[in-house]
Amino acid sequence: MALQSLFPHPIIQGPMAGGCTTPALVAAVSNAGALGSLACSLLSPDAIRRQVAEIRQLTARPFMLNFFVQDQPKPSGEEVARAVELLKPVWSSLGWSELALPFKWCEDFSAQFAVLLELKPAVASFTFDILSAQQVRQLHDAGIVVIGTATRVDEAIAWQEAGADAVIASGTEAGGHRGTFIGDQRDATLDAIALLQATVAEVTIPVISAGNIMTGADVRERLALGAAAVQMGTAFLVTDESGIHPAYKHRLQIAGSSPTRLTRAFSGRYARGLVNRFMEQMATVEDQVPPYPIQNALTGPIRFEAGKRGDTELMSLWCGTGVRRIRRMGAAKLVETLVTEMGEK
Repeated sequence: MALQSLFPHPIIQGPMAGGCTTPALVAAVSNAGALGSLACSLLSPDAIRRQVAEIRQLTARPFMLNFFVQDQPKPSGEEVARAVELLKPVWSSLGWSELALPFKWCEDFSAQFAVLLELKPAVASFTFDILSAQQVRQLHDAGIVVIGTATRVDEAIAWQEAGADAVIASGTEAGGHRGTFIGDQRDATLDAIALLQATVAEVTIPVISAGNIMTGADVRERLALGAAAVQMGTAFLVTDESGIHPAYKHRLQIAGSSPTRLTRAFSGRYARGLVNRFMEQMATVEDQVPPYPIQNALTGPIRFEAGKRGDTELMSLWCGTGVRRIRRMGAAKLVETLVTEMGEK
C-alpha cells in the first residue's frame, strides 16, 4: 500500500513518548486527514492493546504506532552505582537519601513487536536502531507499512535495503531523541533541510522530513525540496489533546527565545529540549552517564517527582528549535490551519 494513499494531507503527527501522544490526539489528527501516531516505546503490550482499542473507538482512519528498536541491557552493579552517584546532586536536591532503582530497564521490544503484528495498524515506524529484513517482511505480510528513522544518509540507505516503505529524515533541530544507529550520535550533524536534500538524492523510497516544521509554509517548503510528507512533533505538544504535564505545556507556550540543546543527561541518548536546571547540573558529567535505557530508567523517579511537584526545572522538556513558533489549539484545528497555510502564497 502506498504511503501517500493512507492520509490526504502530507502531515504526520510525531510520536512523542511519555504520555504525550494520547489516543485522543492520535484520533483527532487522523480524523482531520493527517496521520496520527501513538508512541508505544514505553508502553507494555497490554497498555498498547488498550490504547489502540481506544483509538479505534475514536477513528476509523489509518494511524501509526512507533517503537524503539532495542535490546534489554545488563549493566553491572558498579555501572549502576556510578550512574546513581553522578545523579546525586539532582536527587539529593529533592531531599532524598537515596535513589530508588527501577524494577526493569525498558519494555521488551520482542513482546511489543508481537503485539504490533497482532494489532495490524496501517503504519508502524521505528527509531533507535534498524529492523532486520525478516522483521520488515513479517510486517508487510501483516499488511503494515514500515517507516524507518534516519539522522544520516547511510542510515536511510540501510532502511531502504531492509525493505522499508519510507524513511523519516530527522534533522538536528528536531525535538526529543535522536534516532542515530550508525556511528557516533555526535557525528549526525545535518540540519533538516540538508539531510532531506541529501537523502532524497540517494534513496528511491519516500522521504519524510522532520525538524523545525511549525507552519504550513514550512510544510510547503519541504515538499518542494522532495519530501513526500513531513513529521511534526513540537507543533502538536501544546494541542488540547496532548498529554504532557500542564506545567510543561505552559513552559513551552512561554518559551520565546529560550534556548534548546541536545543532552544525554536525562536518558543516556542525545535528545533536544529546553535548557533547565537538570541539564545545567548534569552538563559537566553527561558524557559519563550510561547509555539508554539505563540512564532513562534511573532518572524516571526524578522526573516522576518533578511532575508531582509541577517543577519544570527537573522535567525533560523535549521540544525542537521551532518551539518559539508554537501555537495552542485543538489538534484538528492545527491540521486545518496547516493545510490552509500550505495553500497560501
